[in-house]
Amino acid sequence: MSTTQMARLLPWSTPEGNPCFLHGDGNGYLSRLADNIESVQLGMAGELLDHAADMLADRKATPDQLRFVLARMSEALRDVHRIAESRGARMPVPDADEDDVPARSDEVSA
Repeated sequence: MSTTQMARLLPWSTPEGNPCFLHGDGNGYLSRLADNIESVQLGMAGELLDHAADMLADRKATPDQLRFVLARMSEALRDVHRIAESRGARMPVPDADEDDVPARSDEVSA
């Protein structure tokens, strides 16, 4: 596995809306702060899913209530997508060894 150091996409933006990145070993204060914020965002997204399911099951929910929960779902999905992009970009890239290439179905080992 290649361990090339990638910049971490942080779960916040600049006041102008630009992404923030962090270079480092992942053990510093800002890394821990980002981990905590991501944990809160993921937890809130899970709770919001439960709330949305309850609202959808409630035939008395008004269009304004549903619109509100949909807006919050959109925000939560944006946060979760950013977390996935950040974590995916930091995953180690496997080395391209011949032993790691899966055999084709028409190849038979002797």
